[in-house]
Amino acid sequence: MSFTEILAPAGNMDCVISAVRSGADAIYIGAKEFSARASAENFSADEIKEVVRYCREREVKVYLTLNTLVFDSELEDALSVCASAYKAGIDAVIVQDMGLAMLIKKSMPKLPLHASTQLSVHTPSGAQALKELGFSRVVLSRELSKSEIKEIADSVDIELEVFVHGALCMSVSGQCYFSAMLGSRSGNRGRCAQPCRLPFKLKGGNGYALSLKDSSLVEYLKELEKIGVKSAKIEGRMKRPEYVAAAVSACRESLDKGEVSAETSENLRSVFSRTGFTDGYYKGKIDKNIFGYRRKDDVTTATEKLFAKIRNSYKSERKCAKVSMALSIEDGKKAKLNITDGHNRVEVWSEALAEKAISKPLDKESALRTLSKTGGTPYELKELEFVSDGESTIAVSALNALRREGLEKLGELRSNVEVSDVLPVTFRERGTKSSVTSKEFTARFTDTDVPYEFKKSKINFIPLFAPIGEFEKLKSAGFNIGAEIPRGMFGRENQIKLRLSELKSFGLENVLASNIGAVYLANKMGFNVHGGFGLNITNTESLCFYEEMGLKSAELSFELTKNQIKDLGGTIPRGIIAAGYLPLMLVRACPNLNSSTNCTTCTGDTKMQDRLGENFILKCDGGCTEILNSVYLTLCNEIDIFCGLDFYTFRFTVENSVEKVENIRSFSSKHHNFLKTTRGLYLRGVK
Repeated sequence: MSFTEILAPAGNMDCVISAVRSGADAIYIGAKEFSARASAENFSADEIKEVVRYCREREVKVYLTLNTLVFDSELEDALSVCASAYKAGIDAVIVQDMGLAMLIKKSMPKLPLHASTQLSVHTPSGAQALKELGFSRVVLSRELSKSEIKEIADSVDIELEVFVHGALCMSVSGQCYFSAMLGSRSGNRGRCAQPCRLPFKLKGGNGYALSLKDSSLVEYLKELEKIGVKSAKIEGRMKRPEYVAAAVSACRESLDKGEVSAETSENLRSVFSRTGFTDGYYKGKIDKNIFGYRRKDDVTTATEKLFAKIRNSYKSERKCAKVSMALSIEDGKKAKLNITDGHNRVEVWSEALAEKAISKPLDKESALRTLSKTGGTPYELKELEFVSDGESTIAVSALNALRREGLEKLGELRSNVEVSDVLPVTFRERGTKSSVTSKEFTARFTDTDVPYEFKKSKINFIPLFAPIGEFEKLKSAGFNIGAEIPRGMFGRENQIKLRLSELKSFGLENVLASNIGAVYLANKMGFNVHGGFGLNITNTESLCFYEEMGLKSAELSFELTKNQIKDLGGTIPRGIIAAGYLPLMLVRACPNLNSSTNCTTCTGDTKMQDRLGENFILKCDGGCTEILNSVYLTLCNEIDIFCGLDFYTFRFTVENSVEKVENIRSFSSKHHNFLKTTRGLYLRGVK
């Protein structure tokens, strides 16, 4: 028996059936609202009840995805959706928004919380933070290698869920704003338009610089199980039932038999792929072979003949529950049938009376032959206890009716849902800083070139791994200096700890942290921790959560509008990015790897061009690459209309000294020299 569950996606009831009949141990579904796959069919409240009933009878767990960012105006509805699903009997809820997660914890304390991959957890500190916050499981970032997964498994006693098959987002999940900025369709809110699948050019590349092959780790499931991974997750809530069946069948074979047959592997590849599959992240081989896009050959392999073949594989119920029966028959009395699955027991009686047989009385062999016909149900008869006076019989039709009635009643018992009450919660007061208009500023640099004008900055953050001498030099010159922990910490947590210790000894007090693992780590080490935009704070509850976690200030999500910012509650100082090239993606597989440029020739800020001729800058920090927007953000003419802010941030990535100074002066003069600028999403918002 496998200790690792196979977790399948289900965007509709047909996918639920195909997953369960193909051997899934659990499924994950979305409600009609607050799902990161809003374009999937998803499920209404009544449909969720039906899904849970169906799956419980077949010993399959159901997880609900509420894995989007939520605005203040939506929190009550999101909590209501979760409460409805909880009463229906879901086994866990998968959450991204920390404010919503804490509300669920207060309102439904017995409902297990699973941390969505949208929380960008990729280090032991991130997993430990969520464990201490009451999460029972973490869905890890898809970019992790085998050794990095093992490090987390060995360090933290929490269930780990790993994506083992399906599409790879170019960006680290939860750190993509490409769709939001280009068309106001937020990937963090389930509305991603997938602009990454469109052509983007780099010199010497194939024209699809942001498109990765689908990942497939199916052959490594026994290895992951040995590491300690609890759940093997298949991506694809927008895929068809045949895809779900093919992926589940492959995973089932891999776990149960230790290998996948050639036929099953071919079915999996043919039903959907992008130039084949990749295991590059898992194997630690991040190179051009990880890139791919959907070509004509990939489409034509998915034929109706193939789909029909796969459908045939799950046309019948999977026998997932063994039952024992006891039949008692005696002349002149109603026949009695007891059925048990080991936990539940039912007893049913025939309508007709047994009578003495004219020729041959009912024997155990005949009874077993009839009662074993459990086709169309998930039950399999493993043993029969037969008690008879040796003279009586009952019609086969009556025996069939007993079996049907008994199994139906057993199914009702197995589907029963018992949950605790939903507790009332109080939402925090909002708009507590709506009258604040005076603003300080902070600055964030990707180098150590901090002009004199920034001495008046509240804090100037420079890269964590800048030379210690540069920290000393700037501090001696009178600058208030802090260090930015990399947003992508993959495999570098120990190195980051060491550097933080060095800076602590040097006397540095302030750090900028943009993921929950970095926040946890820096807090434990005694720093003043300031939250970056990557924490995706979009509502009062989330802002207050991070305030209680110890943040000294917080940079809000740039997917908020000025009115939503004004309405936020809490007392923690908060700010927004007001100038700079906004980061649209955080990627581990740099697009340069899929071009003629490589790490030895890269300048760290090469450009990528889209089909409209817009240039997007790639900024590498040695571990991950940020893809910057093609247009410069500046609020120099609008900053005064923002209320409820304590500071605003200059975000410098590729600017030289002169440009840095000009940009700070533009906020005083309300004039800039850019030919083309954007005000971001602060005025237009996102879906």
